[in-house]
Amino acid sequence: MVDISTTYMGIPLKTPIVVSASSISSMVDRVQMAERVGAGALVIRSLFEEQIQVSQQRFDDYLSVGSNSFSEALSFFPDIEHGQADEHLMWVEKTRKAVKMPLFASLNAVSQGSWVHYARQLESTGVDGLELNVYIMGTDPTKPGVSLEQELFEIVEAVKAEVSIPVAVKLSPYFNSIVNVAAELDQRKVEALVLFNRFVRPTIDIETESLHHEMFLSSPEEMRLSLNRVARIFGHIKADMALNTGVHTGADVARAILGGATVVQIASTLLINGIPYLSTMLRDLEAWMGEKGYDALAEFRGNLSQKNCDDPFAFERAQYVNLLLSQH
Repeated sequence: MVDISTTYMGIPLKTPIVVSASSISSMVDRVQMAERVGAGALVIRSLFEEQIQVSQQRFDDYLSVGSNSFSEALSFFPDIEHGQADEHLMWVEKTRKAVKMPLFASLNAVSQGSWVHYARQLESTGVDGLELNVYIMGTDPTKPGVSLEQELFEIVEAVKAEVSIPVAVKLSPYFNSIVNVAAELDQRKVEALVLFNRFVRPTIDIETESLHHEMFLSSPEEMRLSLNRVARIFGHIKADMALNTGVHTGADVARAILGGATVVQIASTLLINGIPYLSTMLRDLEAWMGEKGYDALAEFRGNLSQKNCDDPFAFERAQYVNLLLSQH
């Protein structure tokens, strides 16, 4: 019988399939079902920097009420209820108690600030690791690309200083050199990289002349970009890699690991096919491994990465040229 267990960020996982941050983690029974059908781990839906800032502002507003009144007038102080960030922390604690599989908290950020202290509070809930989802886009024409990368590194360093649990960084594909960014994060002792983040891409409604936002589920074609970058980075860093976006089948899991991924993250395929479909993906992976004679994931991880090519650049260029010439 093949062994599909792995280790991600130093944490043993029974399987290489991690349920990514999504609506699946918004209900305990869904999380429990994911565990039953074979998920190796699950990333809890993100706590956003904006939620933390709103909670902090509300708290400051509460404290300022009645500030000009005499100190004995206690009735001026309102009842303080939990803000969004505090509710999130309670939800993470509740989920942690409901399952045994590894759970990763998720922080979604755009800048440095006092919000990073919530990383320590998330750690206190008992999660096994933290996934840092940094939203950095080049929209300011006066900012060079290197300054955006520096912002990312500073945010990561600040979060790493707050916690002792392993940290994964979820990247966007829009950096000038993703391999260099990966190497820089590796030097900062990040335990894993998640490739890639999917940003909301608004369109324009010409009838209302306004922006129209809609969340689309990933398609299998989207996996190609992540797979290409994972295969380029493998062997150049010590950190693990999670391939995210476009993984829909057991065959996709095999492709990801051949390229160099430690684990895959999935959500769209479960929202389309149902959470129990995860077990089908695992059976298909096991069947493929059996047919190929692999007993463990490590036996084929990275076999088709650039690291295992004699001349990586020539290999990639040759594939590009051959593809173009075959169209004529």
